[in-house]
Amino acid sequence: MYAASREASSRSREALTSALSGSNGVAVTTGSELFAVVSVLDDQRSLRVALADVSVPGSVRAELSERVFGGKVSAATQAVLTTAVAQDWSRPADLVDTLVLLGQQALLESAAERGRLDAVEDELFRLGRIIADNPDLEQALSDRGKPAAAKRELLSRLLSGKTEDITQTLAEQVVTRNRAGIGTAFDELSDLAAARRHQVVAHVRSAITLSDQQRERLASSLQRIYGQAVTVHVEVDPGLLSGLVVRIGDDVIDGSATGRLERLRRELS
Repeated sequence: MYAASREASSRSREALTSALSGSNGVAVTTGSELFAVVSVLDDQRSLRVALADVSVPGSVRAELSERVFGGKVSAATQAVLTTAVAQDWSRPADLVDTLVLLGQQALLESAAERGRLDAVEDELFRLGRIIADNPDLEQALSDRGKPAAAKRELLSRLLSGKTEDITQTLAEQVVTRNRAGIGTAFDELSDLAAARRHQVVAHVRSAITLSDQQRERLASSLQRIYGQAVTVHVEVDPGLLSGLVVRIGDDVIDGSATGRLERLRRELS
């Protein structure tokens, strides 16, 4: 995002925090309604452009949002939306992407209120890995020619009764919108859940399955390095031969046999 959109996004997040403060149960409704607003804006380009048109005063854009969505969403959702559209955005897509993020944050806040944030984070990570390991499933959920209803039905058959309802809502929004790629989107959601718990996520590929003790030892070592609590998500990759590859944000620690062989190959060449 450019500077204008970053500032607009920050103020919108502040509006979400204010709307959710002190009211249990509001977060889940706000998150779901923000996703519904995003769906409308994705389908209606003229409305999307009008709500982010910086040549029009922010108060006029806010009034337009209230005419369109007023009475159709809760007071908390409308307050967040009114604040968001009144900001100056560098481009309409930044407004919509921020509304997606606010919807995700609201639903994760609801999971935290229920004491289920850990479970949601773990389910999102595992679901991302299941989809990545199943090319046919990934293709079916990524196919932009497939109706959104068909994707939701497929996902419902996969998840119904097996995950938290918030996990399913977040997953449905990912696969029906699918802007950045499913694998990336699920990783970002998992990271967002960890950030809500003031932790960073270590995405670990291991040649073998790690024991609970090994995972705890790894998490402790990474915590000492980064000075922050670390959540470790592990997927087994026998192709590494031995060792681990750890990714935290843009940092990659490659202690695998294949990584060592590749470094040796480069040195010899």
